[in-house]
Amino acid sequence: MSRIGKKPVAIPSGIDVKIDGRKVTAKGSKGELSVTLVDNVTVELTDDGVVVSPVGNTKRARSMWGMSRTLIENIITGVSEGFTKHLQINGVGYRAQMKGKNVGLQLGLSHDVVYQMPEGVSAECPTQTEIVITGIDKQAVGQAAAEIRSYRPPEPYKGKGIKYKDEYIFRKEGKKK
Repeated sequence: MSRIGKKPVAIPSGIDVKIDGRKVTAKGSKGELSVTLVDNVTVELTDDGVVVSPVGNTKRARSMWGMSRTLIENIITGVSEGFTKHLQINGVGYRAQMKGKNVGLQLGLSHDVVYQMPEGVSAECPTQTEIVITGIDKQAVGQAAAEIRSYRPPEPYKGKGIKYKDEYIFRKEGKKK
């Protein structure tokens, strides 16, 4: 039994959820998102919220049960609150700034990197060493943050690079003389 799948997804006030076969659509103050679920689960709208249950007792159905519930919870959270990722830049001369809707990065390379933000995802730079990425789609926000981080991931000796705000960098000791 899936402990995650058993719990119904609560629907906050102001959020409209529609179920059309395998497609679940949520509409809220921030926008509209939808997800198409696999054949191995059934979805129904009850007084408690959205309830997901497996079809049969196969391993695949039980595997998809919790994942499907989490996908529905993510679209409901996205249209009501949205998602945010915070990035920090460490290193001498490393900085970020907004260039229109895009993020311009100076990361010690021979050229400046300009990252074009995907549709539905926005960024802002409160300081030169911080980037805040926001959007309603959890996957798109995480993907944008991961792509920006991939330009200069943090290194273990001096800790220079782009890291998530809550990420811990395991530091190594340099070589001895």
